[in-house]
Amino acid sequence: MTDAAQMTNLPQINVAENPKSPNQILLLTLKVFEYLVLAGAVGAGIVTFILPEVQMAKIYLAVLASVSVFMFLANLSLSKTFNGASLRQKISRKAELYNALVGNSQLIENASINTARESALEYCQELVDDYKRTRTNCRNIYYISQLATVVLSGITPILVLVDKLEAGVTWLKWLPVICPAIAAIVASIVTSFPFQKNWLAANTTVELLEAEQEKFILGVSPLYSYYDTAEETELPLKAQKAIENFIVQVNNIHLNQLQAMNDKNAEAQKQESAAAASNQPS
Repeated sequence: MTDAAQMTNLPQINVAENPKSPNQILLLTLKVFEYLVLAGAVGAGIVTFILPEVQMAKIYLAVLASVSVFMFLANLSLSKTFNGASLRQKISRKAELYNALVGNSQLIENASINTARESALEYCQELVDDYKRTRTNCRNIYYISQLATVVLSGITPILVLVDKLEAGVTWLKWLPVICPAIAAIVASIVTSFPFQKNWLAANTTVELLEAEQEKFILGVSPLYSYYDTAEETELPLKAQKAIENFIVQVNNIHLNQLQAMNDKNAEAQKQESAAAASNQPS
């Protein structure tokens, strides 16, 4: 049989996702309804503010605000559920992709191999999602803290000038003291906790894990390719070995990241201890 004939006999799998699945249509419908309810609540609030004597506007405002909160929480819960189901479906298709490209019916119909590959991909995806959350949180905290420090430090001279011009306002006298204090606290927090380093380290780990995941899915690395053996009886064993290699590689990336973070924390503690010792009077 020629190579072209073998390629035509390869089993096909559907790797494309339906852009308009029923779950997505339901989420979109509920989201539109949530926006309409929120718009109605805003309109009722405006009417209540302009015409406080209209009692029905207050009732509509209370009802629409309650419904808006309920719809927001319901959409959030449904979105998490549907996204989790969609992610599991994607992982299941990815687990079957390599065996389908191989075109070996023994591996394609082997449920234990496909289940093991799916479990390995789920484990890697959980680590990727965890590091993505760490990356997002550290990045947001770093940017917000830097922006807050700059803004609070910059407006302090303006507040001092306003305090002198508006001597009759009592609470303005405290702002030139409070803003620099908050800026100093925020700057100390950013200095004490390495949010920027953790963000960059988590981003590097995410890229490494995703690259390793793609290698495993497509079998482009010698560690994960098992179709080049001459004996078909050895295919299941080599497939299991490829899964073990993938788990080992993922764990190595994860443990290296943890070790690097521990080393950075230990070094930071040593620097703080040395600085505290140098500041102590002799």
